[in-house]
Amino acid sequence: MLKWLLLPILLLTLWACESSDTSQPTEELPPNVIFILADDLGYGDLSCYGQTKFETPNLDRLAANGLRFTDHYAGTTVCSPSRAVLLTGQHMGHVKVRGNRPGETSLDTAMTILPELFKQAGYATGAFGKWGVGQPYEAGAANPLNQGFDTFFGWKSQTIAHSYYPPTMVEDGGEFKVDSGTYVHDLVMGKAFNFVRKYGQKGEPFFCYLPVTIPHASMHAPPALHQQWREKLPQFDTIVATYGHGGPAVRNPIAAFPAMVQHLDAQIGDLIALLDSLGQLDNTLVLFASDNGAHREGGHDPDFWNSTGGLRGIKRDLYEGGIRSPLIAYWPAKISGGDTSQHISAFYDFVPTFADLLGQPVPEQSDGLSMLPILTGKEQPSHDFLYWEFHAGITRPGQQAVRMGKWKGVRRDILNGNLAIELYDLSQDPTETEDIAAEHTEIVARMEEIMAQEHETPSYEPWQMPAIE
Repeated sequence: MLKWLLLPILLLTLWACESSDTSQPTEELPPNVIFILADDLGYGDLSCYGQTKFETPNLDRLAANGLRFTDHYAGTTVCSPSRAVLLTGQHMGHVKVRGNRPGETSLDTAMTILPELFKQAGYATGAFGKWGVGQPYEAGAANPLNQGFDTFFGWKSQTIAHSYYPPTMVEDGGEFKVDSGTYVHDLVMGKAFNFVRKYGQKGEPFFCYLPVTIPHASMHAPPALHQQWREKLPQFDTIVATYGHGGPAVRNPIAAFPAMVQHLDAQIGDLIALLDSLGQLDNTLVLFASDNGAHREGGHDPDFWNSTGGLRGIKRDLYEGGIRSPLIAYWPAKISGGDTSQHISAFYDFVPTFADLLGQPVPEQSDGLSMLPILTGKEQPSHDFLYWEFHAGITRPGQQAVRMGKWKGVRRDILNGNLAIELYDLSQDPTETEDIAAEHTEIVARMEEIMAQEHETPSYEPWQMPAIE
């Protein structure tokens, strides 16, 4: 008799335990983040962005299974300030680094910058490649180890990063010799793979920043793949001296370009396979972008390869071809895949995005807007405007640009006294061929206000800086 009396109590107890267990939300693991930053890759240099002369199947696959942005922008049109915008979350009117001039490329250590957000959240942090905002081998303000990274492996300076065959590289502040004939891009990728493997195996969250130099000049490509493209393009088989510092002359740099990009694409495929083997793929956000538009150095021909995707301008211009960047976001746990976004965004949005992702306060200096909503399928707020400036151009010294919805304003010759603003309707004229400023004076007036209010002159007066190429 007693057992029948106890049975309902036992069943109720089991039901209560089951209900209690299933009602508890599953705690999500902190997502790993890998940010791959190409160097001088044009908007049209990936086949998922319209490249037709060669293919980038692994990046295409990330785009097809992730989120591809059509209206994303770099920080500006050359490397150092663009990277400073990415790391600080400040746009070009506020950031300390305004050009590539030596001695003016160090970050402000009083600020909390992007990798420090990850450190505050308990992540392992590593940077591999071209730092580009100071001297990574010197202690102090410019050193990535003093700015939130646990480890750094890469080029001694952004100037030496013109060569893929430098005599030395830097690891964690120490400089060491590189064996002659070593294609150091592969050393960089190997170090990044080891970092991902180490923390992926441990199951500890990590932030891997990969500012690679491909396809920046010099046009040094992996020899075997370069040879394949030389055979396809024998009409360009001329020899071009190395661009910048060290390394062999390049035979057929036009053929080197797709070899470089496809080599990086294959390594990104290997990186995805590594994440999968570690069981970390679903819980890793992979981002891919470029620091500015296509270049013309070292024998590269952006016209032949349609590197701008038909957009006007290249590196050192504030037209679309100089600043619009491919952006691919791949995150299997959150992004269903196959979508394209026309959300208008820029490099200075990444600091607030990662602060939002990590539950950290947004640094006070940030000018950006978190993109976490669009990455997680929620309603995304929009910018009132985006702002850029650039000071060191030769043909157009002193430039400003504003994007405000469909409108794009460009002021391109300030140091020569030209303050006129060109106005384009990007919804109808994405190649910026028809200046319609005279027809929309009220829009031009608003652009003038934005350009005046967003430009702050730092102590070294960048509008007076000489051209540094």
